[in-house]
Amino acid sequence: MFEKLTLTVSQLNLYIKDIFNQIPVFGDINIKGEISNFKRHTSGHLYMSLKDETGVLHAVMFRSAAAGLDFKPENGMKVIASGHISVYERDGQYQLYINSMKQDGKGDLYAAFERLKEKLRLEGIFDAAHKKPLPKYPRRVGVVTAPTGAAVRDIINILSRRFSYADIILFPALVQGENAAAEISAAIEYFNETHGADVLIVGRGGGSIEDLWAFNAETVARAIYASEIPIISAVGHETDFTIADFAADMRAPTPSAAAELAVPSREELETKFDNVKRRIEVCSKRVIENGRLRLRYCAERPVMTSPMNMVDEQRLNLDHIYKSMEDTVLLKAAEKRQALGMGASKLEALSPLATVSRGFALAKTSDGALLRSIKQVKAGDNVKIRVSDGEISAEVGNTAADTGMAADSVTPDSTERKENQYADRET
Repeated sequence: MFEKLTLTVSQLNLYIKDIFNQIPVFGDINIKGEISNFKRHTSGHLYMSLKDETGVLHAVMFRSAAAGLDFKPENGMKVIASGHISVYERDGQYQLYINSMKQDGKGDLYAAFERLKEKLRLEGIFDAAHKKPLPKYPRRVGVVTAPTGAAVRDIINILSRRFSYADIILFPALVQGENAAAEISAAIEYFNETHGADVLIVGRGGGSIEDLWAFNAETVARAIYASEIPIISAVGHETDFTIADFAADMRAPTPSAAAELAVPSREELETKFDNVKRRIEVCSKRVIENGRLRLRYCAERPVMTSPMNMVDEQRLNLDHIYKSMEDTVLLKAAEKRQALGMGASKLEALSPLATVSRGFALAKTSDGALLRSIKQVKAGDNVKIRVSDGEISAEVGNTAADTGMAADSVTPDSTERKENQYADRET
């Protein structure tokens, strides 16, 4: 009877590795499968899984071998990988160490992904014009993801740290499996119906194309497109792309990055507030100092230091103005008086009284009408005769028509016309 062996884990892994290495078929083998969980390490090594309908095989391709590839590996791609099978001692996991690899067409899931992507693109589901801007200062952040796991913890921690003023509303939903797409769509519709959030984060942690397939569902894409609330898609890792990423208003490479995009940084806001506060203080001091200088300037002006001097000066100005106005008025009065005298002289020269003073007389009827013709009176009528030094009342004895005058004398008509003009002016 064999004695039972007692081995350490490392010893067992090394033993199994030796067994694998002794099997010739494992030393040089071709494996056909579909790439999944593809990752390109910063070192240049490629990590992936090869899968078919029922099985999964872990694989690694070191940088030296990857440098010879003539294509860019990606999830969903069907390949034929050549290499050897061995055991990774640390994990006790057997895997394929790939020496070379060639394409064998794209996987079925990837093909379905491309077909749906093209269909929705043609419908305008991904149009940039439909994208909604994210709110700068959201009060409520809705999160649609699994209630457990690293993704939700990262989102909550970052939201709480960056912007604790915002409420976090978690809608737990399946993110993988048959009913995941329906629950994700229902969560988005719920937030829109209740107006329960200002911005939504929809996503999960990384995984294979199968794990992320719920976010490639057409129903999810249309729910995101119909949402009135801006949505940040946060599915998988930076290299993972889903239909939800294209339909969302903004894509975040990771759930943590989505939380940073959803809310502002409290520290950054406090820094901005401090800068604004300092600028206000500087401007306030400048305004106060300028006011103080203006006040000092005003206080030092003569009007403030010796106000009576200004009053006296204005008094002198007023006296000067008064004297100037007085002189102007007197000058104007003298000019008007002179003009009036000249006018009076002209009127006096034209007055019938002036004619009377030269030896002529004016006769008027009893009613005051100027007597121009013998036809205006008859014998017995009373008349008044104006001479240079008074007025004479007389009675008409008789009337006789004038038979004429010498040829060199003034005609009665012209003399009568001139005297009548003077009489009219007097009346």
